[in-house]
Amino acid sequence: MRLSRGRNRRRPSGSRWRLPEISWPACARAAGAIALVTALVGLVAAGLDRPLRRIVVRGAFERVTPLEVEQVARRALDGGFASADLDVIRTALEGLTWVDRARIERRWPDQLVIEIVEQQAAARWGEDGLLNTRGELFATGVLHPPPELPRLDGPPGTESQVAQRYLAVQGRLFEQGLRPAALSVDARGAWQLGLLNGVTVRLGRRQVDERMDRFLAVAAGVIAGRAAEIRYLDLRYSNGFAIGWNAPRPAPAAADGASDHHADRETDG
Repeated sequence: MRLSRGRNRRRPSGSRWRLPEISWPACARAAGAIALVTALVGLVAAGLDRPLRRIVVRGAFERVTPLEVEQVARRALDGGFASADLDVIRTALEGLTWVDRARIERRWPDQLVIEIVEQQAAARWGEDGLLNTRGELFATGVLHPPPELPRLDGPPGTESQVAQRYLAVQGRLFEQGLRPAALSVDARGAWQLGLLNGVTVRLGRRQVDERMDRFLAVAAGVIAGRAAEIRYLDLRYSNGFAIGWNAPRPAPAAADGASDHHADRETDG
């Protein structure tokens, strides 16, 4: 008896997967080309990475010297013309107290050109600190801070806040013929303004901007021509201000809510 093949027998479908054939000579040629390019790049880099022979320093110098800048740059230098890490050098230069920004570029064939922008001191901070024009504390422990700068003060971390308030009111005071000498906030948040004529303006903790507006609109006129007699102006009142005199004198008639003693004083410090 002859056995016939079953019609339902499965047949392999598709082609069998095979590894692609590798052309070893082609791989060898590609590897050789890569090695040649790498060697050429290395030779070019070695040719470019010649020793740095000159550092040129530029800028308007008042607090640092070109020699000091060059010395710091050379200490931070690690490499030649092409391999020197400019970011490392820049960080070292901007670590100098009076350096605000440093810009560095390579100049073929063997130079670095460094441009320095110095910090601009806008105010003193406390006893021995200095703030720049952005309200940043950039120096502490200064032995002889410029006495002509206004003195700002406050708890640590309030430098920018105090500086912004000072800048906001500075121009308005100048318009009134007054020169600010100091501005401070204490740990309780009470503000006090000192004028160059020796008068202190007490602003307290609440509604500081509104009280400053009241001072500029009304109280500032009281100071004109009488600053030598006045010790302080107290704006911590709901509808007026008080004057503290340097010596006992008859109380003047109250005007625009002003008096030596006011019944509506706000107890905010």
